[in-house]
Parts: sequence; structure tokens; C-alpha cells
Amino acid sequence: MTDSQTGVGSAKKYSVSELLTNPNEVDLKTLLLLPAMAFMTALFLGGVIMFVSGVDFTNIAFSYRALLVGSVGSVFALSETLVAAAPLIIAGLSVAIGFRSGLFNIGAEGQILTGGMAALAVGFSFPELSIWVHLPLSLLAGAIVGAVWGGIAGWLRAVTGAHEVISTIMLNFIALRLVDFSLKTDFFQKTGRNDPISKSVLDSALLPDLLTWIDPQLRVNAGILIAFLVVFLIGWLLFRTTIGFEFRAVGANPDAARYAGIRIGWTFTATMAVAGALGGLTGGVQVLGVLERASPGFSSGIGFEAIAVALLGRAHPTGVLFAGLLFGALEAGGRQMQVDTNVGIDLITIIQSLVIVFVAAPILIKSLYPFAFREHAK
Repeated sequence: MTDSQTGVGSAKKYSVSELLTNPNEVDLKTLLLLPAMAFMTALFLGGVIMFVSGVDFTNIAFSYRALLVGSVGSVFALSETLVAAAPLIIAGLSVAIGFRSGLFNIGAEGQILTGGMAALAVGFSFPELSIWVHLPLSLLAGAIVGAVWGGIAGWLRAVTGAHEVISTIMLNFIALRLVDFSLKTDFFQKTGRNDPISKSVLDSALLPDLLTWIDPQLRVNAGILIAFLVVFLIGWLLFRTTIGFEFRAVGANPDAARYAGIRIGWTFTATMAVAGALGGLTGGVQVLGVLERASPGFSSGIGFEAIAVALLGRAHPTGVLFAGLLFGALEAGGRQMQVDTNVGIDLITIIQSLVIVFVAAPILIKSLYPFAFREHAK
């Protein structure tokens, strides 16, 4: 028996089929260490950019201290980090599940908008319902409408060959204008208002706050619990079900998957429907947990940030969880940094962009930190 067969003296090798059927074999250095190195490098380059812009070393250090304190330095900071992270995690999984099937879901923004409006419509209706019925029904409405919206792109890809990148971008614009139109109708518009502001969600449909018993100003709500649950469910779907195997098989090699009898068209449609459901659920979590109503563009670009989260998380549920928490921390800490140091919030966007650049170029990171990946390369 050779070393390559036993794994002794060399890294164990796995074929594509073995990786698809053995999800527990996770390349931790790719999943966790490489993004961490990319993040540290981005922080360093962010400091260089601040220095070139005229910020001295003391203020650079103070800025990063404010970033840390604003994200994890107190209960309030942790609360704000989790509030920002919850929708990013769910939407990131929406994009990641598309990646797993070889699809590029750029339509999370539109799915958030349509799903959020559906959750809102149910959320301000049916005042006679209890929270145990009203809240799940509102979230379910958001997920169903999001699934339909995402499924359109998958169906177009399966039937006509229309690329999902183009169709999802177009669907984003349609969703944006549908929201603008809907908010001016009598059904959605708040009574007595002339501007496009919706009615408020009823108390029975609001996601309950988790830490108001500590401080009423802590905004973290059950949306973060939903995000953790979705991470588990998507991991189970991808790695423990036949449907998930088909998703991953099509993403790995669609020709081989077709030869094996997997229906490619159905898989494309189902993948985008599941991705859309997650996008719609994200909209529901935002409307029912944070905003409590809707206004034009209430998605605030979460669907586009989700692409970065999915990339940083290497399209793996666990990776997306940590990436979403990181981006939530950057968002919460960035606000504190801006208040304490007058360093523009745009620096956070620069750092996020640099992280994605480095994650997208793993060879560069491995060449910068060969000591960290030397064992992995053997």
C-alpha cells in the first residue's frame, strides 16, 4: 500500500466524488486561515492608505481601536454587530448555494425587496392573529415570494439558456421599481402620508428583541437566531440530502451530472428557488426585526454585500457564518470609528474590498505568508 493510499507522509488526496460525499473533510486552512490572513493584510493596507492620506500613526492605531471597541467592546457593540450580521449571513447563504450549483445569484437584492414587501404585507394585516401564528406566517410569506422571484431566473436559465447574471440583474431593477410603485398604493402607504412610507408592522409580527431585559436600547433580535438556524439547515441540505448532492454535483461538473442522470434544468430552477427563499427571508428579517416598515430601497445594498460574504466564506455555510459576523463587526465598528476619529466610513468599504481581492487571489496570500501554508503545500 502506497503513502498516497494511506495518507502517511503526504496530504490525503480526494477526488471530486469523494469530496461531494464526504463533507466532513473540510480544508480548514482554505476555509478559515486564508480569509483571516486576507483580513489582516487588508487592515495593514488600510493603515497604509490612511497614512498616505495624512493620518498619523497614533490616529491610525486609535481608529483601529475604535473599530474593535465599536464591534465587540461592549454589550451594545456586540448587539449592533449581531443586528448587522444576521441579514448578511442569510443573504450570504443565498449567494453561496448558487455558487455550489455553478450559478451566480446577483439577484439577492431583488429577492430581499420582494420578500420584504410580502412579509410586510402580512405583517401589518391580520391583527387578530397571535405572535405564534402571525410572525411565522409573515416570514413564510417573505420566503415564498423570494423563492418565486429567484425561481424565475433559474427557470429562464433552464428553459431558454438565459444567463442568471443578466436575468437577476434585470429582476433587481424590476423589484426596485415595484417597491417604489407599491409604497404609493393605498394598501401599503401609511394613512395620512404623501411620501412612500409603508404602514408599520403589527406587534404580533415583530421579531422579539433578545436583550431588552439588560438594556432597552439593545436592538439584537431573534433574527440572529434565525440566521444560525439557516446556517445549520443549509449545511444539512447541501451535505446530508440527495438534493444537496445534486446541487453540488451540477456545480462540480454539469456534464458528468447530466450523464449520471441528474436533471440539470430542474437543479438550476430549484437552486435559484432556494436561493430566492433565503433572500426573501432576509427581507422579512429586516422588515420584521429592524425597520418595522418599508421605504424605497430598504434593502440598503445587503444583497450586494452578500456576494462578498459568500466569496469570503468560500461558499461554505460555516465560512459564510464567520464572514457575515466579520462584515457585521466591520459595519458596527466602522460607525464607531467614524464618530471617534472622523475617519470616513468609506475606509470600511475599502477594507472589505481588499479582503475580497485577497480571498479571490489565494496564491498571493500564500506567497505573502508561506510559513502559514507550508504544511498544507506538502
